[in-house]
Amino acid sequence: MKLLTRLNVVFVIAFAVVGWAAYAVCASLQQADARREVLATAGLMLDSALASRAYTADEIDPLLVTHMQDGFPPQSIPFYAATQTFASLRKLHPDFTYKEATLNPTNPRDRAADWEADIIDQFRNHPISQQIQGERATPMGRSLYLARPIRALPECLACHGLPSAAPAALVARYGHDNGFGWQANEVIGAQIVSVPFTDAVEGARRLFSGVTAVIITVLVVLLVIINVTVYWTVVRPLGQMTRHADEVSLGRATGETFASTRGDEIAALGEAFERMRKSLEKAMKMIGGSGHGP
Repeated sequence: MKLLTRLNVVFVIAFAVVGWAAYAVCASLQQADARREVLATAGLMLDSALASRAYTADEIDPLLVTHMQDGFPPQSIPFYAATQTFASLRKLHPDFTYKEATLNPTNPRDRAADWEADIIDQFRNHPISQQIQGERATPMGRSLYLARPIRALPECLACHGLPSAAPAALVARYGHDNGFGWQANEVIGAQIVSVPFTDAVEGARRLFSGVTAVIITVLVVLLVIINVTVYWTVVRPLGQMTRHADEVSLGRATGETFASTRGDEIAALGEAFERMRKSLEKAMKMIGGSGHGP
């Protein structure tokens, strides 16, 4: 196997190993970045829901207090306001979901599904936990969820304590079977935002594919440059020396010398060969001269 072929085999193997390692690392980083991006979006949605709830509690609820005797306006409930806000958002982003899932809700639409109930149980079993994140499969693809606990504040018990103490308009609207019996500071539900993960991963994959193509192109160009450099600085000079050495070994004078003015290791090798050639010529002359003596 020729020297350049051997070097190419070594280079290709080295590039393949380095490329595979770089691919694995970049793919892992790409997945992590996509996950962080999706979770950041989910966190922003949760913060927006909290802002909507705070606005309702601070500014809308006081305006509706006087109407409590005539009926129970759900718009006065912060949970309702946040849910309705994100119901409007879903018209533009149907893959995004927000739910204030509750184990014992007043409104049946807020009842927790099985997987949501598992999240609520985790908050109950770990009272100091303030946030849970995870991944689940949906009909629309992979989705990441971010959840925060909902605790019953003391002021909530006026409506969710005993049915007999709740506003008559609330009982008339929702009945007296659900949404009661809450305890102060008890985890009664969870705010859960689900954000599609598939789109983020696909976008990151397209970007990564572009970067990979650039890396491969750079490696190929680098391999070509190395091949050209090795050929002109090593392989070609060695080939010339080999041909000249063959001619000298056969006693043919070509007029060429091994010497070079490059000043590198190949030139040093050429100079050594040139000295050897000159020594061989002198030796041959001495042998030839002694053969004609008396």
